[in-house]
Amino acid sequence: MKRQKRDKTDRAYTKGYQTGVSGRSKDICPHEEPQLRQAWLTGWREGRVDNWDGMIGVSGVHRISDTSHL
Repeated sequence: MKRQKRDKTDRAYTKGYQTGVSGRSKDICPHEEPQLRQAWLTGWREGRVDNWDGMIGVSGVHRISDTSHL
């Protein structure tokens, strides 16, 4: 948990993913800083894809911890 709080990019990605997988709009992105905004939007896009593919709930949890692409 401490690492997640220190790494703002990972946290932005995770929050974006959670927003996307829940089906909410990308317009609610809370970040203005370009790097954090990009991480949030990347997470949101991947969350939306998983939502469309039916990977919601427990089957989508594995994606949150997989941030090796950042």
